[in-house]
Amino acid sequence: MGLFKGLVFTLALLLIMAVVTGIGVNWGTQATHPLPPSTVVRMITDNGIQKVKLFDADSSILNALSNSGVQVMVGIPNDMLSTLANSVQAAENWVATNVSTHVSSNGVDIRYVAVGNEPFLETYNGSYIGLILPALQNIQAALIKAGLGAQVNVTVPFNADVYQSSTNIPSGGDFRSDIKDTMLQIVQFLSNNGNPFTANIYPFISLYDNPNFPIDYAFFDNYSSPINDSGRIYKNVFDANHDTLVWALQKNGYGNVSIIVGEIGWPTDGDKNANLNYSQRFNQEFVSRVVAGTGTPMRPGPVDAYLFSLIDEDAKSIQPGNFERHWGLFYFDGQPKYQLNLGTTNSNRLIAAKGVQYLPQKWCVLFPSASVDDPQVAPSVSYACANADCTSLGYETSCGNLDARGNISYAFNEYYQINNQLDSACKFPNLSVVTTQDPSVGTCKFIIMIKTDTASAVGKTSGSLRNPVGLMFVLMSALLYSIT
Repeated sequence: MGLFKGLVFTLALLLIMAVVTGIGVNWGTQATHPLPPSTVVRMITDNGIQKVKLFDADSSILNALSNSGVQVMVGIPNDMLSTLANSVQAAENWVATNVSTHVSSNGVDIRYVAVGNEPFLETYNGSYIGLILPALQNIQAALIKAGLGAQVNVTVPFNADVYQSSTNIPSGGDFRSDIKDTMLQIVQFLSNNGNPFTANIYPFISLYDNPNFPIDYAFFDNYSSPINDSGRIYKNVFDANHDTLVWALQKNGYGNVSIIVGEIGWPTDGDKNANLNYSQRFNQEFVSRVVAGTGTPMRPGPVDAYLFSLIDEDAKSIQPGNFERHWGLFYFDGQPKYQLNLGTTNSNRLIAAKGVQYLPQKWCVLFPSASVDDPQVAPSVSYACANADCTSLGYETSCGNLDARGNISYAFNEYYQINNQLDSACKFPNLSVVTTQDPSVGTCKFIIMIKTDTASAVGKTSGSLRNPVGLMFVLMSALLYSIT
């Protein structure tokens, strides 16, 4: 009888420890007015989402995930890699504070530590190439020392540009030549320790970077000219990209390494191809494949993936493009953007965040008698958009059909709302006025900001939103076009 109980306990433990395959979500927090962590966790569980990937190890978020049943991947930001790579003690301290405590005392189901985030992007000029492997080794050793080596795996979320195909078909896949030696050392470490390779794959970026890219190839159903790779048929770019990685692993002797798709999704604004219809189409087609257990020609089994992302982030850098702030399945306030069947008990609808509180129903707009030719217009709009989010303005975006007055009003209101409707935030010189009449037009929604901790919201505003040059070029071009 004792043996039977022991076997039952062991089986139960294995079931608890089993990693959930299927769809997870990325939870980013680069927002001026983030929803409370407890609100977001409830939204995650209400929607039947079982896995979440974080970009750091924020204690308030981890505390909110306590006993939620959600499996968690915590992240180590790139700016911490040097410290962790050069100090075993620092790695042990990090694990004790950000993993051990939450697992043992708070009941957080941490399964992975993501060491860095896309550290080998060419824009980083090789800054992190020598840091990833020692940081991985130190974090792994710290987890083992803490007794968590069997429960928590380490991985590195790489951008898909770390591998490529010399033949433009998946079987030509290999790691990028300038980082191949380092990549193979990392892959060997992952393989030896049973850790997964994590790749962020974005078909949208393929379309964004190449105007001649066949749009149907970015999706999963209607592409009429599939690629034939020695009998393996590729009808979409995701499968081809994923299997290019599979070939890169396999031809270097690491075909046994499992793969996690760390980020995948489609934005809804900020570019002509970033819209609600395309986003719903892409995400639903991808989720349906995952739920059905449909893999790729080289890996036909279930795909382990995290959608990017859960919520829009209005303080994210727009250096890659204005679409960067619009990847969410939900708007900034936790309202779903469209219907989506995640394969859970919630059928085809996403469930909104509950208990969200908003600021009063008022907006800051261009004063009716003000002239768009006023010399103060350009510097005022420039200032507003340098300190707020104007990425919905531009060619074929959600607010792309506004006239000049609408563009100016939108910019003013974004600044006003991000600054919590302070009277002083609607004091553009002889240009602005507060109204209680909603100025939204068609697809262009003039937001009302949610209530949040004022100090933290304003503090993030000043440091995170400043990337106005490219955005202002787009905005002022649209403004001039609408005037003429």
